[in-house]
Amino acid sequence: KKDNFWEMGDTGPCGPCTEIHCDIRSDEERKKTDGYTLVNTGHPQVIEIWNLVFMQYERKANGSLVPLPKHHVDTGMGFERLCMVLQGKQSTYDTDVFTPIIQHIENLTKYRYDFSKEYDEQQRKINIAIRVIADHIRAISFAIADGQLPSNTGAGYVIRRILRRAIRYAFQYLHQQEPVIFQLVSTLVRQMGDAFPEIQQQQTLIESIIKEEEQSFLRTLDKGLKKLDDIIVELHRNNINIIPGDVAFELYDTYGFPYDLTQLIAKENDLSIDEKEFQRCLEEQKNRSRTATSVATDDWIIMSDKESKFIGYDFLKAYTKVVRYRSVTTKNKQMYHLVLEQTPFYPEGGGQVGDTGILIFGDENTGEKIKVLDTKKETGTIIHITDQLPQNIQSEVTAIVHDEKRYSAARHHSATHLLQAALRKILGTHVEQKGSLVHPDYLRFDFSHFSKLTEEQIIEIERLVNQKILENIPVEIQYMPLEEAKKMGAMALFGEKYEDIVRVVIMDRDYSIELCGGTHVRRTGDIGLFKIVSEEAVSAGVRRIEAMAGMAAWQYVQQTSAQLKNIKEIPKVNKDIDKKVVKLLDENKDLKRQVQELLKQQAQMIKKELKEKIIHHNGKSVLIENVDIESTEEIKNILFELNN
Repeated sequence: KKDNFWEMGDTGPCGPCTEIHCDIRSDEERKKTDGYTLVNTGHPQVIEIWNLVFMQYERKANGSLVPLPKHHVDTGMGFERLCMVLQGKQSTYDTDVFTPIIQHIENLTKYRYDFSKEYDEQQRKINIAIRVIADHIRAISFAIADGQLPSNTGAGYVIRRILRRAIRYAFQYLHQQEPVIFQLVSTLVRQMGDAFPEIQQQQTLIESIIKEEEQSFLRTLDKGLKKLDDIIVELHRNNINIIPGDVAFELYDTYGFPYDLTQLIAKENDLSIDEKEFQRCLEEQKNRSRTATSVATDDWIIMSDKESKFIGYDFLKAYTKVVRYRSVTTKNKQMYHLVLEQTPFYPEGGGQVGDTGILIFGDENTGEKIKVLDTKKETGTIIHITDQLPQNIQSEVTAIVHDEKRYSAARHHSATHLLQAALRKILGTHVEQKGSLVHPDYLRFDFSHFSKLTEEQIIEIERLVNQKILENIPVEIQYMPLEEAKKMGAMALFGEKYEDIVRVVIMDRDYSIELCGGTHVRRTGDIGLFKIVSEEAVSAGVRRIEAMAGMAAWQYVQQTSAQLKNIKEIPKVNKDIDKKVVKLLDENKDLKRQVQELLKQQAQMIKKELKEKIIHHNGKSVLIENVDIESTEEIKNILFELNN
């Protein structure tokens, strides 16, 4: 059992196993040492290529083994290792599985892979870099083809880390300062496209996503690696083998340099990081953030044990009572949370902002009016936020939602659904919602995509959404089991938890089906008009669209039209406005470049003057001087250059 027994974990199927090892050493080496003694010792030429597990037991939680009713063999073979044995190679990277990619890397970078010169430290680093890139391009490409885009969370973060490791090796050891890894996808497709048609079908998408990630991370790497290299040189010069935690935190916080990458590079240079100090700096930053948003909350004052009920899908007005309330202090401001027996107020959720309105205590015509400033949800309870308490909180309450704001929010929420469907149809099914905000005045939608949208794509998306509005499609709301909704093709937020019975919003079963708890229009025609206002990057691989619907969109179009009219009335500008604006922007850009050039020249002159004023005393260099220069960045650069 010690050597030949395999089990997947503390519990589950298991059994005895047999391993197949191959000794690919030379005849001379085999005569010197029996291959049997080198099995499972990590010898690079005595390798396991196959493992067969005879599944015949089940490991129980108490540690006992129970025979399985049916026995089978669970077998796993290392494909690259088998190729290495069959082709008589000393490394999997010398087989025809990897050589086409490695040759492509050599052509792109002008660095040669030479396994025979591993003894040379510089060549060893080049070899490692090429092997890392050749290996990682396969994992990244297949993951993207399967729909997993790089991101900052979950599985997407794993893909981003793998890709960034490859980028870093290309940058640091092969001196590639421009995107290069994306170009390897074509070779991978030629190799494996017949066996895996999905990478062939999505080649352009894979290349675009990798290129976008490379461009983004190379900017971060350039600044961060220079800073980290200086730190490492200084530490080695002073025989210090620990990177101070506050220094590692500065790289992370100021330069955006990933902490896990700092850890990796530190390890490669025989350094460690003061983890406690780093965590202390991180906690201090969190505390500063908490202090800025600190809230003191009193206990609930219970007036009734009745549960709160939401009736806002069908009504914007309700006759109700307060069942509990509490006082909340935030930033020295006193606020109050009220829970009603039944409420028409929609709480913030699903990206949609909470309703506002009024609560009338007592007689509906003469009673005390309290403004509802916002509505939120806390552990299933709808909370109405006010800045005052009524004199008679026990009286009957008339709850009235601000109807125009609700209708406008509904228009923007329904428009968001139409927008997401349009994005998936025009850009591709890789588009996934990464965040949204539905406001009475506008909508904001974050989505996964690898590049800036073209003007043509934006126009086409706008056209499709407005077409669906003009079709005046009935908006169906249905409640059904989650699995049934998924079978219908309903869009759901990745990672979101849903109840067994879900609310499904349908706008043409062939166009948009989504799980959603928000408020919506009755027909798409109620949206009126849809207009995209802006499109920009939020982070690597995530884009953001801001848009307007209904009267908000109409007002935006009117305002833009008025601005154009005003520009046309400027003398000599009534023709070719767009060309004249572009010309002005180009001239402005050129002037800024000239100013920067002059500032650099000024900095060089100041550096020359300062260098002559440095005093050397007891092995130290001292400089005390007043400097008249606008850019603090230039001062840092001058001091850095003088220091070196």
